[in-house]
Parts: sequence; C-alpha cells; structure tokens
Amino acid sequence: MVIPHLDSDGYFSGNSLYHPEISISQYGAAGDPIPYSVRGDDVLTVLLLSCFVMAIVAFSHVRGFFSRQARSFFYIPHEGTTEVTETASEVRFQLFIVFLTSLLQAQLYYFYTLHYVGETFALPTQYHLIIIFLAAFLLYFVSKVGLYTLVNNVFFDGKRNGQWIKSMLFINSIEGLLMFPAVILGPYFGMAVEKVAIYVTFVLIFVKLLTFYKCYIIFFRRNVFSLQIILYLCALEIVPLLAIWGALDITVNSLKINF
Repeated sequence: MVIPHLDSDGYFSGNSLYHPEISISQYGAAGDPIPYSVRGDDVLTVLLLSCFVMAIVAFSHVRGFFSRQARSFFYIPHEGTTEVTETASEVRFQLFIVFLTSLLQAQLYYFYTLHYVGETFALPTQYHLIIIFLAAFLLYFVSKVGLYTLVNNVFFDGKRNGQWIKSMLFINSIEGLLMFPAVILGPYFGMAVEKVAIYVTFVLIFVKLLTFYKCYIIFFRRNVFSLQIILYLCALEIVPLLAIWGALDITVNSLKINF
C-alpha cells in the first residue's frame, strides 16, 4: 500500500538535504589539490616494473655470457689469444641493456628536474620530457661509441678496437644494474635526494675507474707515456659527459614555464 503524501510531507521535507539533487548550494571550502608524486604515478611505476621484468628474463637467457664477461674483465689478454664470439641473443641482450641504462638515466634526470627545476613545462604531458631525456642519453652513447671508433681506428688495430667496444658494452651493463637501486630507493622508498645524488656520483666514479682500467689494459699497457691515457679519457669520457649535462640543462630551461 502506497501513501502518496509521505513522499512530499514529513519531518525532513523542508530540509535541502532531503532532495540534494534539487539544491545547488555547496557547503564547505574547496581543498588544495594533491601535489604530483612519482610514487603515485602509475605510468612510471608500470614502466619501471616492465623494464625490471624484461631485464630479469633477458639476463636469465644469457647469464653464462654475463658471468664469462665478468671473469675475463680483469684478465690481461695476450697476443694470439682466441676470443669467444658472441651469439645473436647475447648481442641483443647488450643492446637492450644499453636501452635500459639510458631509460634509467632518463628517469633519474627526470626526478632531478622535478625536484630542482619545476613541474610545469611547455609539453602536452610530463612523459614527453622522459622521452626527450631518453633520446638524449641514447644519442650520447651512440656518439661516444662513434668518437671512440673514429679515434681508435687512427691509432690502434682492429682487434683491440673490437675488444674495447665489447668492454664498453659490458661497462654500460654494469652501470645500468647499479643505477637501478637509485631509481627505486629515491622516489618509491623516500630516500633523501642528497643521498641518491651521492650514490649516483659514486656509481659514475666507479664506472669511470673501470673504463680507465680497461682502456689502460687494452691500449696503453705497453706505452711508456702514461699521460696519454689521461688526455685520451678526458677527451672521450669527461667532455661528452659535461656536454650532455649542459645540453639537458639548456633543454629543460627552454621548456620550463615561468610564472
């Protein structure tokens, strides 16, 4: 049995909350928007997890190659030593690690930009900024390989040049593995930016020391003038690193929106 007057008459009939869809008044004050957080960015989280899973899967297929490279890294090659050729899957693994390392470096510089520069840029989304950084770091690696190849072909033979390219790829793999904790611990576990910067600086110094050692073993072990290796590495390692840092800084300042 339906009693019609109960729908319109009653104790709450005069209250605006009885039919909230009719009233247009608003109560309270608008709150502040939630600030952007990398930890809450689903796209970056999925991207990082995907890279981690793909790296684990790729490493499981070529772990023998990686361990062989690690054992022979500090080995001093002798004349006439036969080198083990790399398979197609091992070459693809190294190229993937180069891409992964560049992506991790792009994310680290992206976090640095958000913290020290700002969050507003003349781009459709902030993810375009990561793509720009990724392209810059890939170009940096390709340019460095090209410079090494050009210089080494002038002063050294093809066998030692091949050894050096393989060593560069292996050192790049080590750099990518060591950079991964910095990407995780900083944004997702709340590590201070200063500590992350110290860790990244330590990784870069460690990688440059490995580069210095391998360069000495391959090219300058029989050279009396040790000063040449310092000039060699400064021209082909330090200068490109400073160049990409300056180029990224100019790019970020050009895209930043100043209010």
